[in-house]
Formats: sequence, structure tokens, C-alpha cells
Amino acid sequence: MTKTWWMLLVPGILALAAVVVVVMLFVVKLLWAWTIPDLFPGAVQQGLIAAKISWWTAFKVAIFAAVLAGLAGARHYQAK
Repeated sequence: MTKTWWMLLVPGILALAAVVVVVMLFVVKLLWAWTIPDLFPGAVQQGLIAAKISWWTAFKVAIFAAVLAGLAGARHYQAK
């Protein structure tokens, strides 16, 4: 019984993690395309900042944001 339970749980967790990653990449791409051209219209027109980003770039931005959030959280808990 325990082995059957693990055989169902592990693929379910992996599938859920894959869905979360895809959704977060979609959110990063959507937020980039929605906010950056409004915040920096001149830089986008001059080509200094991309108006849209690729999936790979969205992945890198998400990793960067996660690292920054992790560092901020670690410092917050160490201060207490």
C-alpha cells in the first residue's frame, strides 16, 4: 500500500511543479509586456529595452526574482 501511494504522489508533485513553473513564466512574460513599455516608452522605442521577452528570458527573470526574494526573506528572519 505504501509503495502504491508513493508511486502516485511523486508524479503528481512533479506535474504540479511543472504547471507552476509554466504559469509563473507566463505571468512574468505578461507582466513584462504590460508594464515595461508603459514605464520606459522612450527606451523601448530606441531599442534599449525589449518590449517583449522570450520564454528563456522569462525563466531567467523568474530565477533572479526568486533569488532576491529568498535573500530578502533570509535577512528578515536573521534579524529577529
